[in-house]
Amino acid sequence: MIKFGTAGIPLSAKAQSTEAGIIRVKELGLEAMEVEFVHGVRMKEDKASQVQTVAERENIVLTCHAPYYINLNSAEQEKVTASKLRLIQTARIAKVLGATSIVFHPAFYSGKAKLEVLKKVIEELTSVREELAKEDNHIILRPETTGKPTQFGDLAETILISQEVPGVLPCIDFSHLHARANGAINTYDEFCVVLEQTAEGLAESWTENAHFHISGIEYGSKGEKKHLVLKEADLKYKDLIKALVNSGIKGTVICESPNLEEDAILLQNIYKHYSSHSRSS
Repeated sequence: MIKFGTAGIPLSAKAQSTEAGIIRVKELGLEAMEVEFVHGVRMKEDKASQVQTVAERENIVLTCHAPYYINLNSAEQEKVTASKLRLIQTARIAKVLGATSIVFHPAFYSGKAKLEVLKKVIEELTSVREELAKEDNHIILRPETTGKPTQFGDLAETILISQEVPGVLPCIDFSHLHARANGAINTYDEFCVVLEQTAEGLAESWTENAHFHISGIEYGSKGEKKHLVLKEADLKYKDLIKALVNSGIKGTVICESPNLEEDAILLQNIYKHYSSHSRSS
């Protein structure tokens, strides 16, 4: 089964606290929430421990999103070092939260050859994993497929990183893939190809523990512009959910649409619809 949730605190939560967000997620009938550290890891360990208690009580799966300011391919080594530290800081708090994984945007090409950037990202992520291993922190690092051709992180690269670095698995953002391809990757068959390629590359380590981002998206020739509500965008989300159901993959879908919980519930309801038809056929 796949659990559905929101990227951050639902808009309808009674307070803008992580605990209130988790409680609202539960009230809405959703099962997951991504804790957003996109502008920095400012949560302290005692607060994270309180959040973990609430999430465990409400039976809500938590994941985290690391800060946006990560570039493992920066020409300035101090920026690479700072990027790695942000990942490690997120992983430390995520462990206290009881989160299953952390999502991040790995790098920019910055005019370098794709293979060169891939090698650099693998090298730096291996170093991060080694540091986390010293702390007995085995949280999964999830490089996200990115929405612009200038950003490192197409599907093939994301699979390759996961093959090369233990403790790394993809976050497949279908909206980003769609935008990156300037409108392609938007049919049932194309969605199935994405899932099949990833499954072939990573086997049960991924098919039993996948993580996805979905939202509507506005894009142009340079890729992603901004997230949109699903019904205001051209992403064929019903076909996407049908592909997920028919693949039998287990994991989590996090909705990043501007209306957060509304689209998360919409996706969950479509998933339940196709799942019930799949069982009865």
